[in-house]
Amino acid sequence: MPILLLKSVVIWAAFIPIAILNGGLREKCLVPLIGSRLALPLSGLLAAGLFLLLAWGTLPWLGPLSPAGYRLLGLGWLVLTVLFEFLFGRLVANKGWRELLAAYNPTGGNLWLLVLLTIALSPWWAARLRGLIP
Repeated sequence: MPILLLKSVVIWAAFIPIAILNGGLREKCLVPLIGSRLALPLSGLLAAGLFLLLAWGTLPWLGPLSPAGYRLLGLGWLVLTVLFEFLFGRLVANKGWRELLAAYNPTGGNLWLLVLLTIALSPWWAARLRGLIP
């Protein structure tokens, strides 16, 4: 079990550079091309797709799990993501709670809630796509 936990955290750690690159792409390329109103939701969709692709690509490394195991893995990734977001945002980026919580409001075009849902479900979805679970 400790090896599975370690592998799960290593895979989750790959979310961080993906998120940073996605944010850079949004700010440096998408916003100047299409404006922030469209760039923000497009970036959210891209992040969700990349996280699902990461899960799909790394599942064989984890080995077979039960359907509940894939759901638990997704829940773990979700918890790590939210903890990282708030700890990094508060302690390193010095962001206020209002700014951090703004990402959870989809009315401004931010699809962060969809990204989090995708993170939570991606191991299970990826296992289904690979035919590992019925």
